[in-house]
Amino acid sequence: MPVPTELNLHRQSRVLEIAYEDGTRFTLPCEYLRVYSPSAEVQGHSPGERVLQVGKEDVGIDKIEPVGNYAVCLHFDDEHNTGLYSWDYLYRLGTEYDSLWNTYLDELKQAGHTRKTLQS
Repeated sequence: MPVPTELNLHRQSRVLEIAYEDGTRFTLPCEYLRVYSPSAEVQGHSPGERVLQVGKEDVGIDKIEPVGNYAVCLHFDDEHNTGLYSWDYLYRLGTEYDSLWNTYLDELKQAGHTRKTLQS
């Protein structure tokens, strides 16, 4: 998997921009990164244990902490900071964004939740 050459946090727009040497670039919303946190708190300890995250529309990232040469820990402003985002996982989140985002929206709808609209 490609290793990012740049990680740029855009606090006001709440997105993390990730660039790769081959020119691939992803712009991932903080909400998306938060609801797909690789932490056990979100993903569970086995398939089928994933916990639906709600009310994360306006979550931001306070800090990005490197973890060795293979990952980062994202410190969200809702105090969640237990997920280690490996380079492989970030790349997957980027390449599968449309599918994963739509899955999340469907899960919210099935659970009877509606995302709130944010003011710019």
